[in-house]
Amino acid sequence: MNIQIEARNMKLAAPKLANTSIEQRNKALLMIADALENSKDKIFAANDEDMEAAAGEGLAMSIQKRLKFNEAKLADAISGIKQLVDLPDPTGRVLLKRELDEGLVLTRVSVPIGVIGVIFEARPDALVQIASLCIKSGNCAILKGGKETAKTNRVLFDIIKSSVIEAGLPKECLLQAQLHNEIDELLACDKDVDLLIPRGSNKFVRYIMEHTKIPVMGHSSGICHIYVDDKADTDAAIPVIIDAKTQYPAACNAVETILVNRKIADSFLPKLANAFKDNNVKMRGSSEVCNMLKGSFEVEVMEDDDFATEYNDYIVSIKLVDDVVEAADHINRFGSHHTDSILTTNDSASEYFTKMVDSAGVYVNCSTRFADGYRYGFGAEVGISTGKLHARGPVGLEGLVTYKYKLIGSGHIVGDYAGGLRSFHHKDLDF
Repeated sequence: MNIQIEARNMKLAAPKLANTSIEQRNKALLMIADALENSKDKIFAANDEDMEAAAGEGLAMSIQKRLKFNEAKLADAISGIKQLVDLPDPTGRVLLKRELDEGLVLTRVSVPIGVIGVIFEARPDALVQIASLCIKSGNCAILKGGKETAKTNRVLFDIIKSSVIEAGLPKECLLQAQLHNEIDELLACDKDVDLLIPRGSNKFVRYIMEHTKIPVMGHSSGICHIYVDDKADTDAAIPVIIDAKTQYPAACNAVETILVNRKIADSFLPKLANAFKDNNVKMRGSSEVCNMLKGSFEVEVMEDDDFATEYNDYIVSIKLVDDVVEAADHINRFGSHHTDSILTTNDSASEYFTKMVDSAGVYVNCSTRFADGYRYGFGAEVGISTGKLHARGPVGLEGLVTYKYKLIGSGHIVGDYAGGLRSFHHKDLDF
């Protein structure tokens, strides 16, 4: 398969997909949901083969957990699709309507981005989420999943593509790249691919950014923090921290560093350490933390620069800070601008934290694991962006559209305005 030729065909088909009706795109999504349910035995059989290969290669259990596609993940994927169907059409929305002069009306309207290339980790449910979001938002998509779930991804893609074609959408709207060398081919398609969204390791995302002229949206790491303030409800804090670390430790929104106010460290740290021990979480900490827990708990000492570490595993970093100011400074220095949370009953501290922490998600008294398009009601997500241009945080439908300006006149020419024969009055109109 020649990715560049396929990308050019997608570019030509993109306006056709963009101008399909929302009813037609929703019909395609419902057909996908039904087909996934009806083909689950085939999907699970393919996933069993992938899982067997992963085990044979000795992949870490945290990674194998991401690869597994079972009844629960299928149910979540189908639920996400149906939630998408219930959401309004993100395209064709009038964002501005302004009469520049009599008979000369400017309108800003939301439109799909066009052709999006998504290179994602091995998690099979990501393929379903990404394809569904692109269909709903009217975008053509080139999908490249990880080799660890190649068989599962192939089956899922074939089911989705068949449903899309049966629903009457352009057959060029979805393409699956399967070979590793096709990634570099995709990176060279800067004339036809409008946006790349990579999902993977820091090293992988950096490679994508440095080897393409195509705009890239995404995040390279998820170094998330929880700061436990001296005014925190410490009994409530423990379950929040454990959820953030252990509910799904391989996820990018799992907490990696716990910052604890020194005023409560003597009483709180042992409770926290016990909870981590009970949940098989390995602890790493500053020398100060290690000295406080020495003799009772096993804690590996860390150097300062080690706090810029993403584990994606049952491992956590712990550090003491004086106050919310030092906590925010630490997060802004060592964090990845993904999602960070403060646990406190002090409104002033929470207000400072949410204003001063420079992250896509800033939370108060809740787990970082809520950073997710499905949980936000976006109908899943195509990825999480830690950048500040166009889209930030979980990228759902709104992050997959841009806009165009339509100007309707009746023979208007700029010369009349430059010569003083006519003048603008810029009157905003209702829409």
